[in-house]
Amino acid sequence: MSVLDSVEHEGEDVDSSLARILRNQKYHTGHSSWVESAVRSYLLARTAREAERHLLGRPPTLPVRAQWTAITQIESPDTRGAIRYERTAWGRRYASADGTERELWLLSVNSLKGDRPPAEITEAAAVAATGIPSQSAFHDIFRPAPGSTVHPQRVRVVGVGCGSGEHEVLADWDTAEVERRFVEDAQPVLRRVIEDGRLNPGSSCTRCEGLVGCEQPPRAPGVLGVPGPRRPRIRRSVSASDLRVHARCPAQFHLTRALHLKSGDPESEPVRRGRAVDQWLNLRHEDGCCRTVPLPDVLPGLSPSELPTALTLLMEHQRACPLDGLPSDEVVRIQPRLTMYDPELDVVLIADPDLLYTRSGGWVWHETKTAAKPPWEGRALLETYPQLAFAVLMMSAGVPGGDPRRSLIELEVLYLDAEGTGRSRCEEIDPGDPDTLSEARRVIAALAGPWAVDETYAPTPGSHCAVCDVLRHCAAGRAHLEAP
Repeated sequence: MSVLDSVEHEGEDVDSSLARILRNQKYHTGHSSWVESAVRSYLLARTAREAERHLLGRPPTLPVRAQWTAITQIESPDTRGAIRYERTAWGRRYASADGTERELWLLSVNSLKGDRPPAEITEAAAVAATGIPSQSAFHDIFRPAPGSTVHPQRVRVVGVGCGSGEHEVLADWDTAEVERRFVEDAQPVLRRVIEDGRLNPGSSCTRCEGLVGCEQPPRAPGVLGVPGPRRPRIRRSVSASDLRVHARCPAQFHLTRALHLKSGDPESEPVRRGRAVDQWLNLRHEDGCCRTVPLPDVLPGLSPSELPTALTLLMEHQRACPLDGLPSDEVVRIQPRLTMYDPELDVVLIADPDLLYTRSGGWVWHETKTAAKPPWEGRALLETYPQLAFAVLMMSAGVPGGDPRRSLIELEVLYLDAEGTGRSRCEEIDPGDPDTLSEARRVIAALAGPWAVDETYAPTPGSHCAVCDVLRHCAAGRAHLEAP
């Protein structure tokens, strides 16, 4: 966005602006590499859409610097005590010279985001149609800014994937159509958002100014068992998967987990199979035990030749579904987001169990893993699956609650034996056992220590480079693979 601002608003040429970014040492080299390709992809998309406008006989659009803000001012406080509501839409803004047409471009990091809900698209169009040029300041309302105050007659919303350069017109409506769709699609969602006062802790807690005084997430000082960084850092979130990726390659962690710069290349069959199995189980478990549910004829993301292995694994799960026989008055949660906050490190811990259910007053934390061959033995269970160690730390600290003496962690591994027959292995872990808790602390501290103090995220090339999502932006990884 900084490079595009300099190009579109300051008139700097693309090469000079990119060269300045690439020289800036505060950016990771992989980040700078992605920026270079993303900027060029975005500008090519803009050129293509402007050519389309020309063919349609519509006026060209020019960059707009000021934010568009839709403002609702009311005379007396409403039930929430508010007298003013401001709605904005993050993206890049363009308008025709006479102000009669506006465009709002919605950017996604990698590929074009194809699942934006109608309410999101409609609200973006509504802000573009009714917003006034404005600028914001910290702890202040949006103030009018220089710019055309002409209300447009037509707006267009364009989605673009900066990584791939894919782009698509999501909405192209006159203002009457925008108003109609806003009432139908966006207004009910906005009302629910405004009226919903529930706490929803998660990774967004890292950006919340009210976290210090909030009752969520549960506090667990020093839970990671590692010293803090040498100098203050912005609040971060971390999961067991994050720590595993960082241990493998800090550069991969930073680019994929912190900056979300995955390539969008097709995933491997094991990854797609695991996701397909998880999705089917999640849907079936919403209705309880899946033991007698007919298996599907297709699974999203899998080809006909890949389907039999996934169905074999699902069949093996059905044979011993953990919800089989569970009383109807017990609580079942499908992939709930669990959080915990370490105020000493200023870190929010995140976990998403595959299945979480109550049993006799305690909680059972259930993880399901798939494999095309028998799981390798010879390594400690908590080291092989650090998410189990993460679960031990969370449950021992009181998350999600219940009677700790009745709480349990289950690991279900679905795999094929040498003959291709489905097999399963289930391990049980007692989070209250002192030896287990000590082992979990050791495993997580070993992973979290380097992550907590890392400020450079240097690459560690190895065999994993061949399947790395960000190899395109990692010179060290490419050099490793090209070396004789």
